[in-house]
Amino acid sequence: MSKTLESPATAEALRDAHVRPRGLTDRMRVDPLHTVITVAVDVLAATIAVAEAVLWRTGSLTELGSLPWLFIPIVIAILGAGGLYRRSLSRNFLDEIGPVETAVAFATLAMLSIMLVVETEYRPGALMVRMWITAAVAIAVGRLIRAAIQRRMRIKYRSAAPTLIVGGGPIAHQLVTRMREFPEYGLTPIGMVDVLPVTPVDPAAPDYIDVPYLGTPNDFDLIARTTGAEEVIIAFAAVETEQLVAATRSAHQLGMRVWMVPRLFDTIGLKTRIEHLGGLPLMVLPHVDPKGWQFFLKGATDRVLTSIGLLLISPIFLLLMLLVRLSSPGPIFFAQERIGRDGIPFDCLKFRSMRPPRASDAEFVRIEGAAPGGVEGVDRRTKIGKIMRQTSLDELPQLLNVIRGDMSLVGPRPERPVYVDLFAMQIRRYGERHRVKAGVTGWAQVHGLRGQTSIADRAEWDNYYIENWSIWLDVKILFLTVLAVLKRAED
Repeated sequence: MSKTLESPATAEALRDAHVRPRGLTDRMRVDPLHTVITVAVDVLAATIAVAEAVLWRTGSLTELGSLPWLFIPIVIAILGAGGLYRRSLSRNFLDEIGPVETAVAFATLAMLSIMLVVETEYRPGALMVRMWITAAVAIAVGRLIRAAIQRRMRIKYRSAAPTLIVGGGPIAHQLVTRMREFPEYGLTPIGMVDVLPVTPVDPAAPDYIDVPYLGTPNDFDLIARTTGAEEVIIAFAAVETEQLVAATRSAHQLGMRVWMVPRLFDTIGLKTRIEHLGGLPLMVLPHVDPKGWQFFLKGATDRVLTSIGLLLISPIFLLLMLLVRLSSPGPIFFAQERIGRDGIPFDCLKFRSMRPPRASDAEFVRIEGAAPGGVEGVDRRTKIGKIMRQTSLDELPQLLNVIRGDMSLVGPRPERPVYVDLFAMQIRRYGERHRVKAGVTGWAQVHGLRGQTSIADRAEWDNYYIENWSIWLDVKILFLTVLAVLKRAED
């Protein structure tokens, strides 16, 4: 549990929590500043697009008058109407690119319609096509640069919003862990607000949270004002609903953003929507059917794309086969039994990257709570094996598994039978990963969960992927996989 402060509502106790008091006006600047910077980047990109198109058409910025420059406020208005200036936890360029390009296309269509109505002296078609292409590139690049800078600032300089967590227990522990693992989300936990903890404050306990306990929800207004918190997450608190509602109202009055962990959070996906029965909100939970036609189409597409890809990389594939053969005695491929969809075992293929074991080699002892993988025990990797491991080239033969139908290009990574049985007993929802085919790459892998990393975290990311699956999510994961492969893996 979290550590408890004496007299948490006092200024002295809050100073002990290592937070810097700030006023309401400081807190209110966060969202407007974010919006101003984003709008400025888009305006600059749109201005470049219009200037380039006009100069290409006439060689002068003023010869066509002011009409072409109307494109700038139109595209900004459409971007704003589409919610693209709303501050989000993680500014991901891949999530923005589709809505941005749609907004640019609509702005171009609107401008072309206006020019046709006013009957310009020149033919607007060629001008607007030029403007459309330039704006599509310039605005996308501008947003990519802004997102990259923001991500770097958050990761390297910890420029994150101070965040209060209302609630405790395992969910609060998970929230704090995620905020620290992924600083790019822009949240820094500064304190817990809940009823007084009743469990021992033991740093060795698995649910220990090393952020200060600041008080109860009844003191929320004072705590928020004193700490200068900008965000609050409502988790599972052992208090009356009325107190949580009052804390939420207080947070909104102070200009804070309020997030809420929903009940039955395991069932909440990206496509969840809110309907109302009178004034009562109802959350509609769409269902992704792993045995539906979408996944049948996904499997067929995987096989076609994999066959084409394997043909294109066949020179590299054949070269690696030769190098493995020459590296040390043994087969070219290493086949290991893994568990796939519906718990059915299959032989997962890899290029052999290690020499045969010796009697003197020490046995591998798995770290408790971590998955097996990486270098297990004595490092028996060959020279070419080390390179293949670091670049993930050893996993190329799994493309053959995809063609055979054992695996998919994207999905949860398969595990050995002995560990599957163990993890299913120890890790919540671990067995639910087997609802779909195992993948060559996956949502957990592109988030750094490779080798001997947390099994519980892998299960969390994998189940997220299954319940929010879409073709675009697969494309996104494949793109992120390329970026991950370009960075040398540790093992």
